[in-house]
Amino acid sequence: MSAGFGTDETGSGLTEPRDLTATAMTGADGSPAVVEPAAAPFSIQVPAGALSLQGDLALPGAPLGVVLFAHGSGSGRLSPRNRYVAERLNRAGLATLLLDLLTPAEESDRANVFDVPLLANRLAYATRWIRGRPETASLALGTFGASTGAAAALWAAAEPGATVAAVVSRGGRPDLAAGRLRAVSAPTLLIVGGDDRVVLRLNEEALELLPGERRLTVVPGATHLFEEPGALERVAELAAGWFVTHLDVRAD
Repeated sequence: MSAGFGTDETGSGLTEPRDLTATAMTGADGSPAVVEPAAAPFSIQVPAGALSLQGDLALPGAPLGVVLFAHGSGSGRLSPRNRYVAERLNRAGLATLLLDLLTPAEESDRANVFDVPLLANRLAYATRWIRGRPETASLALGTFGASTGAAAALWAAAEPGATVAAVVSRGGRPDLAAGRLRAVSAPTLLIVGGDDRVVLRLNEEALELLPGERRLTVVPGATHLFEEPGALERVAELAAGWFVTHLDVRAD
């Protein structure tokens, strides 16, 4: 795949992510489109060595791909922000797995929250679990990471033999995986709030290290948690476009 590079709000890489905004509002003839209901998630457990990780899997009919979520520090699979993005991905035809990468006991030790190799290892367990399910075994896999979860997603994507087909980072800390970024071959979208100055600088530096197709998109006026009106909606639109472009084999 050819490399792309962009740093503006809309992006300017060689591969344009699909714009799902207009199609979500109107049909091909310009009439109001019927919005498909999001797939209802159901609880699952992912074996991770001697532990089991709690997760929520959502499977729309005939999914285009599957996206594994890696939450940030102080968050989990019940994060309303990640659940909102996951629902929007479901409506775009993507399966999603929201997973608690740490057990409740592990979360009580703050050091584990920033242990990026540990979090990446848990993502590897989840990837193997996804590959072992008949419903998802053949689907292209993407990862969506927030904050420290984005570092774990990039770390996991850099592992030898990794099968990650696309990565999206929301307000991520790619600097925590800086030593592994040059090994990330998966197309990577970095989304940062325009008012999240420190994290924006870290993502600009990370963009220079990523060797393949990559894009940095800045959401104007947004802060780290994208709590401003319309900010999280923009994140969801960008993520859906990126994943549908890079996970849907029919796009080729």
